[in-house]
Amino acid sequence: MPLGLIALALGGFGIGLTEFVIAGLLSSVAVDLGVSVPAAGYLISGYALAVVVGALALTPVVNRREPKRALQVLMVLFTVGNVASALAPGYVALLGGRVLAALAHGAFFGIGSVLAASLVAPDKKAGAISIMFGGLTMANVLGVPLGTFVGQQWGWRATFAVIAVVGVIALAGITALVPATSAAAPRPQQLRSELAAFRNRQVWFSLGMTVLVFGGMFGAFMYVEPLLTRVTGFDEGAVPWLLVLFGVGLFAGNLLGGRWADRALTRTLVTLSLALGAVLVAFALLADSKPAAIALLVAMGFFGFGTVPGLQMRVLDHAADAPTMASSANIAAFNVGNFLGVWVSGLAISAGLGWVSPLWVGAAFAFAGLAVLGQAVRSQRADRRTPSVVAEPRPVGC
Repeated sequence: MPLGLIALALGGFGIGLTEFVIAGLLSSVAVDLGVSVPAAGYLISGYALAVVVGALALTPVVNRREPKRALQVLMVLFTVGNVASALAPGYVALLGGRVLAALAHGAFFGIGSVLAASLVAPDKKAGAISIMFGGLTMANVLGVPLGTFVGQQWGWRATFAVIAVVGVIALAGITALVPATSAAAPRPQQLRSELAAFRNRQVWFSLGMTVLVFGGMFGAFMYVEPLLTRVTGFDEGAVPWLLVLFGVGLFAGNLLGGRWADRALTRTLVTLSLALGAVLVAFALLADSKPAAIALLVAMGFFGFGTVPGLQMRVLDHAADAPTMASSANIAAFNVGNFLGVWVSGLAISAGLGWVSPLWVGAAFAFAGLAVLGQAVRSQRADRRTPSVVAEPRPVGC
């Protein structure tokens, strides 16, 4: 395994920690800054929206540089954002620091995915992407509980200071371990060339599937705490450990999903999306059973994040000549799905459909994503059957 993948995974770990750890610190942040918990929640949604902006707006700017240099610039931006968060004198400054860090998120994973795929053989590209995203999953398994513990012991500012240190270490790792050039490394492209990828219908099918499948998982996951305590009957003290199990499912699904996608990309996406929808339906029906809830929580993480390497790989496959912008757009699609899934699930709860309703919403999203993939495959087959029209030469003198 190329050592550069470890450095990319460490960067992914720091970014994932920044995105998710705030959920365990909301109450202390709200009290310390004198705002309500819902207002503190904007630190999460604001980050997600900034990821979308950064993925689409910042990528073409930094992509003018060689990929390694672009990643170094993005990691500096990420680190500065976390330092600003640690030193923030008030709520607005903290939100600004998180937005600054989030701007690096989409471009880092977008450019990093393309670079990671270039470091390995063609039949191992999805596996390489899964290693990079493995840092993101490890942030859920180990980073978030550890970051929450640090915040509880020494204050939430200490957590952001630790994340800034992780950013410095990741920057050093990228500098030392990621090759400056590679035979298959992506070359900086003109913006017009990169945008040409969006003329391919398959790229749009892939983005739509990402929004729906990932939105389905996170739309269900973001409301899992009240589900586990108010429906399943777990004590609040058990929730962190249950979330660790969910993180284990994420980690395992990410690694195995990458290997399976390298062998059969479309079949893997079909199987995992179908399995995710089935798991969410089963969870909704068996939510009052503790053993079933534990098993299905792990399965939700496994099948949900198992799709990530394949979803990213599919975009790269269909934007081969201009992959970076399409790759970053797919990272934006993950966050759009996150936002839409949580929003629709919130509407379902507000409509009085109960704490189980986000699971039904998530299942509907997953099956809709599967339908989009089916349409993409049919469109691909139709394109292959359509013969290209070649103009016949006109007779001389006519």
